[in-house]
Amino acid sequence: MARRYDCNDATDRKTGLREAASAVRRGELVVLPTDTLYGIGADAFSPEAVHDLLAAKGRGRGMPTPVLIGSPNTLHGLVTDFSEQAWELVDAFWPGALTLVAKHQPSLAWDLGDTNGTVAVRMPLHPVAIELLTEVGPMAVSSANLSGQPAPEDCDAAREMLGDSVSVYLDGGPTPGIQPSSIVDVTGKVPVLLREGALSAEQLREVVPDLEVAP
Repeated sequence: MARRYDCNDATDRKTGLREAASAVRRGELVVLPTDTLYGIGADAFSPEAVHDLLAAKGRGRGMPTPVLIGSPNTLHGLVTDFSEQAWELVDAFWPGALTLVAKHQPSLAWDLGDTNGTVAVRMPLHPVAIELLTEVGPMAVSSANLSGQPAPEDCDAAREMLGDSVSVYLDGGPTPGIQPSSIVDVTGKVPVLLREGALSAEQLREVVPDLEVAP
């Protein structure tokens, strides 16, 4: 039976974060608020948990799961060949609604789907998410919806779709943002905007003027 915690109540939030951390460590799924939309998350280093996450959404391996982290310093252990421009984007927009696609360390024991050696990584601007990520480390997190359905902006919508496939729901109220994060590929010499979301190409070009936009 899924458990739900009101993170706007200090006592419930403390209990919920403790229970969510325990669930993640057991390889179970949790739903958490972010600064864009609600996400369904699992231990990034548990292939079984990531498989369960994809199954809960009805999503295939061809759409790999992004990874959320609680600090930019975590990047040092996750990515390689991270350019100066990529760090400038991190400095300007993290925590926030920017996902960076980078080459991951080949030694990492994870399976996020068919990633072709890359990982989509972000640090969200939400205190509940950051507190959980700081406690458990990198999490594979995707929007908390069934594949093909609208991404949820509140916990009710997420629970209606995902039900008891999730062990713990952290309810932080409606999310402040209704757009997904913008996605920039930093694996090449020039950053490429793959998806324009909460951040526009113009905003990103203020930091990396040679940013290209994918067709």
